[in-house]
Amino acid sequence: MRCAVLGAGSWGTALAIQLARTNEQVRLWDHQAERAPLLQQARENQRYMAGMRFPDTLEVTGDLVFALEGVQVLIEVVPSQTVREVMAEAARMLPVDAAICCASKGVETGTLMTMNEVLEEVLPPGHHPMLTFLAGPSFAKEVAQGLPTAVVVAGHNRGPADMVSEALHGGAMRAYYTTDVVGAELGGALKNVIAIACGVADGMGAGQNARAALITRGLAEITRLAVVRGANPLTLSGLAGMGDLVLTCTGDLSRNRRVGLGLGRGQQLDAILADLGQVAEGVITARSARDLAQREGVEMPISEEIYQMLYQDKPVDAALMALMGRARKAERDDER
Repeated sequence: MRCAVLGAGSWGTALAIQLARTNEQVRLWDHQAERAPLLQQARENQRYMAGMRFPDTLEVTGDLVFALEGVQVLIEVVPSQTVREVMAEAARMLPVDAAICCASKGVETGTLMTMNEVLEEVLPPGHHPMLTFLAGPSFAKEVAQGLPTAVVVAGHNRGPADMVSEALHGGAMRAYYTTDVVGAELGGALKNVIAIACGVADGMGAGQNARAALITRGLAEITRLAVVRGANPLTLSGLAGMGDLVLTCTGDLSRNRRVGLGLGRGQQLDAILADLGQVAEGVITARSARDLAQREGVEMPISEEIYQMLYQDKPVDAALMALMGRARKAERDDER
């Protein structure tokens, strides 16, 4: 298939490499047009994915029109807060029969829209049935290296989800599909906030028991919000929920976990993000997740404390103690 990837960061580069392993033509679009020829010549993304050589079928371009020409499968991988702008521009040249996959994970600030809602607002109605969403435990570096990975493609319609799954499936990558777009999206977005919490606990030396508790209770509050929004709770037990959450909360390649580690060790957020050099979606999502939870009337104590740390300057030890000092209650919501 003819595929295009919008966004040449680490995740976009990794997905482009994976697509190029099994498809005839893959174009990777870099929004910094002047950088595209350098990537094309070097045959690797030295900034975000050094040492990962581009397959011969991968071409880098800064020309959005060229990137989308005749595309059959489009994967959009720009930061969640720029999805609206990039896809509004892409809409003018996107073939109506192209399967569109959003690999950006987040909730838009201000509007509190999921990426599905943003795309349905900026794309013409004819594209809406072709929308899909990528989720699951998948560090960019390991995907680029060709290490075993399982992901899930969520779509309202089976046809586009199958197209995207087929394009990604191959080598050491296994791609499943689901019709639960809400569950896949919210699982992928909100796990980044819980990963920050786990990083904070580890940075403070709180121990492995604390990490396991944060992962488990984090999944509970993610599921709580997702179900209120219409998700199937079983989705949050799968790749888009528990799978992605465990990886992001425990893996050393997790940018959001690294943010938490820095905070737990007493570093300032600005210094942590400057050292990271890439977007940590959980920092932005912490605000929108908190606002969304309040709007929906859903209790999300871990996300609330991360918001307080990041945006209200609450000390990390005070946030941890606030969680541990909560009133005793039943573990499951249906037992209250």
